[in-house]
Amino acid sequence: MKKLILIAVVSLFSLSLFAQEGLQGTWFATSQFGYTQTKNGDAKATNLTILPIVGKFVTPSVAVGLGIGTINVKNEDALGTNAKTNLFVAQPLVRKYWNIVGNFYFFGQVAAPIISGKEKESDLKISQYGLTASGGFDFFVTKNFSVEFSYNLANFSLTTLDPAVGEKTTITDFSLAHVANVESTYNGAMAGSNPTLTTPLSFGFKFLF
Repeated sequence: MKKLILIAVVSLFSLSLFAQEGLQGTWFATSQFGYTQTKNGDAKATNLTILPIVGKFVTPSVAVGLGIGTINVKNEDALGTNAKTNLFVAQPLVRKYWNIVGNFYFFGQVAAPIISGKEKESDLKISQYGLTASGGFDFFVTKNFSVEFSYNLANFSLTTLDPAVGEKTTITDFSLAHVANVESTYNGAMAGSNPTLTTPLSFGFKFLF
């Protein structure tokens, strides 16, 4: 029992010292992961998003980071593959933290996702440039581990669909506190797979070292 009390006291002291000194020089790693599969008879649509993110606190309360990953979309039925898309994602970001109480923080984030790739069945080139502003809460369970929750407050994106034959389609989207939705033209190009490139609500874990 005494050992448990000692460990708890040392942990609380370490976290208090951590809060006082700030986070400058600390690296962090997290990831965004999403998987969706929809089946309707012989038809199946699958969406997979993997976006590892690494960053560093350049001041006691400001962090910069970069996420690099992929979005894979596949739609198939009994006749074969209707759409198969591999998208590359690069997302630089900046965060500002404010301590609320103890190990509980509020943060604001600005990110600029860049998405590009091709739908292989129709040879359709896809590119998207965006800017998102979000706010969230971060609770540091230990000095090296935290749990965070965030929500998109504003989102702007410019998506270009460039087919092998025909005219380009440009989709401009701006929304405040938006709910995830899929533009009908883009959804049609992906054979009705309902791919969502931005996630308004996010919950995850972060490791610091």
